[in-house]
Amino acid sequence: MRTSGTAESGTPSLEERVTGALVGAAVGDALGGPVEGYSPEQILERHGGRVHGVVGPWNGDAWRTARPIAPYHKGDGHITDDTLMTHALVRVYDTVRDHLDAYAVAEHLVPDLVSTPRWIPELEAEALPLQRIFLAEKWLVARIHYGHVDPREAGTGNIVNCGAAMYMAPVGLVNAGNPAGAYAEALDVAGAHQSSYGREAAGVLAAAVAAACLPGATPESVVAACLSLAKDGTRAAIEAVCEAASRYTDFESALVPLREAVAPYDTVGADYRAPSLGARRPSRLHAIEELPVALGMLLVSGGDYRHAVLGAVNYGRDCDSIATMAGALAGALGSPVPEDWAKTVAEASRLDLWAPAATLTEVAREVFERDVTRRRAHEEAFEAIGGAGCSD
Repeated sequence: MRTSGTAESGTPSLEERVTGALVGAAVGDALGGPVEGYSPEQILERHGGRVHGVVGPWNGDAWRTARPIAPYHKGDGHITDDTLMTHALVRVYDTVRDHLDAYAVAEHLVPDLVSTPRWIPELEAEALPLQRIFLAEKWLVARIHYGHVDPREAGTGNIVNCGAAMYMAPVGLVNAGNPAGAYAEALDVAGAHQSSYGREAAGVLAAAVAAACLPGATPESVVAACLSLAKDGTRAAIEAVCEAASRYTDFESALVPLREAVAPYDTVGADYRAPSLGARRPSRLHAIEELPVALGMLLVSGGDYRHAVLGAVNYGRDCDSIATMAGALAGALGSPVPEDWAKTVAEASRLDLWAPAATLTEVAREVFERDVTRRRAHEEAFEAIGGAGCSD
């Protein structure tokens, strides 16, 4: 069994895809952080042009006190809660070394958030991850750790946002090449965190990452896999945004059309920092904004990592999560993450971005072997009770 390098067919190996996805997600997260919440026009004015790499905090040295971001040091290559949660989920896989469900979140992820201090780049201090994660993630702790809610139902009542989807790439990677399996597992895992279209987006993002790992995968094939699985408003939003994206090959010209395409499905509204009264409530008609736009940027870029991530970053709004998703997908397709970006983010965030990828690659192989053993046992049992035999 190959453990590194490029697969014999010339396609990127499992290790390369896992590394590309996880490092790519973290770098996208760090690039998007300093401009999160602003519009493309505001970003253009603030930076005297588009963002083309790592930039400093929006408010410069006043980041500790300037509202509405304080006290987070967003920028200068610092990852945000998207990557903190992604790496936490990798640690759960490292412990369980099998498929996960909502109970794994309760038994392993939640304790990780509340009991183990870690370096938090945006706080420039060691702290519990709980002290940095957003309210939608604190919900996990309130409902499961303190409320003792059934983990499978704990996501009900939470604000419906991209909180679960933003860290579901590891589920797609453990199920590399099996989008349907990734979708089902992510829906189970995300049940502890989200409901409605927030939970659906987690399933579809995992499926997209798994589809990106297929030999010969393209942005178009990734979108097709998503559309084959997505339900309700999530499917409609992806279809609308990707149809618009198919007409562009440059992110600058796509920024407005992609926003216009997703707007009917987005509950937050035009002013990202002043959501409407109907924002983030359960609905079968709506979708989170981040996943469709990430897929749209993947199409616009033709799968090129740099182009996809910069498009996501300069889109603004919740652009750290959009860039996290776009970066994971482009990285899983095999598009290289710029080494200078990765090095800057790793050093600034004091994180080894490559160790989680090595761990998850090992776990993915173990889970696959377990799946094969389980499948063969099922085949033997089915044949023994008079079912059709399986041909080799």
